[in-house]
Amino acid sequence: MKTVINIKTDKKVKDEAKKIAEEMGLSLSAVINAQLKQLVREQEMRFSVAPKMTAYLENVAKEAREDYAKSKSVSLIFKSAGDAAKYLRTR
Repeated sequence: MKTVINIKTDKKVKDEAKKIAEEMGLSLSAVINAQLKQLVREQEMRFSVAPKMTAYLENVAKEAREDYAKSKSVSLIFKSAGDAAKYLRTR
């Protein structure tokens, strides 16, 4: 037997959640039902937000990948600390 749950939430939260659910091919109802079933099954709630890089950090990472692809600004690899020290003395 199905039942109806009425909840209060911010319109913006609902709209954003609905958009994300639809992008995943799900209804908001399906997402909420899945969360409720998981709560019952596991008897715990997990909250996590994947950290997102800032635009600045995304740009720094992009530049680093490009530099690496061009072997620019790439650190040398040494087999020992002695080899590294020897390299530094010749500079």
